[in-house]
Amino acid sequence: MSASEAGAVSVSVSVSGSEAAITMTTNVAARNVSRGTELGSSLEVADSLGSRFMGLMGRPTLAPGTGLWLTGTNGIHMMFMRFAIDAVFLGRADPARGGAHPVLSVHRGLRAWIGVVPLVRGAAGVLELPVGTAERSATAVGDLITLVPVGAGGSVGAGGAVKSR
Repeated sequence: MSASEAGAVSVSVSVSGSEAAITMTTNVAARNVSRGTELGSSLEVADSLGSRFMGLMGRPTLAPGTGLWLTGTNGIHMMFMRFAIDAVFLGRADPARGGAHPVLSVHRGLRAWIGVVPLVRGAAGVLELPVGTAERSATAVGDLITLVPVGAGGSVGAGGAVKSR
């Protein structure tokens, strides 16, 4: 999902005569439409090089219903992480399936400091979620996941497809 698909808003800020561009991205909700379950109601979107690099490093934990949607990546690492996570690797959004993303790989209970998680061929992004989320939602390879913006900046189309304003 690009920044515009996630409901990103670009803002120019002038500080002491110099300008800086800031991208604020609304959070997304992730739903497993194949099983009718929710993976997260408020997932941050990491859609820039810096935000994807930082990921969840340095955070103390993830609250239930939260997580991170890392766009445009097929691999993650667990270095400098303080807690375990579930990782759900998703393929590209499929317009024929209402914009849903197919699940390509599910990694449950990835331990902190284990290093690099093997690359997932064809992945267009990964959901990093609290441990137990994949099991509670019964998420499995082949399921379809929708990502819907929460808050301002976007609307939901047919089948949960994201439309930017």
